[in-house]
Amino acid sequence: MTLGIELELTELLLIQTIFISVFAKFEIETPLFKKLLKWFFFDTITIGLYFLIGHWAIIFPIVGLVPGTIYHFHWCKKNGIHPFKATPKKKYYELRKWKWQE
Repeated sequence: MTLGIELELTELLLIQTIFISVFAKFEIETPLFKKLLKWFFFDTITIGLYFLIGHWAIIFPIVGLVPGTIYHFHWCKKNGIHPFKATPKKKYYELRKWKWQE
């Protein structure tokens, strides 16, 4: 049995499930279309690469997420935000320029 694009689609599903679950706290006020556009862009590139270079495309999501995750942790530490809990919430909202409601 030959494995086709299923490998890449499974990887994308796992990555999106994990990252959306873990980092959802950081996207509370982000408009839905921006979140969908980000994942659509990510998926489109991975699937396009599969048709160009085969299973080597599986590297793109990993290589793409590593710098973003490193930046996330650096940005959180620099700004005094907990990298998993997005706390303190008020400070995080101020940094993102979101409206804080008491």
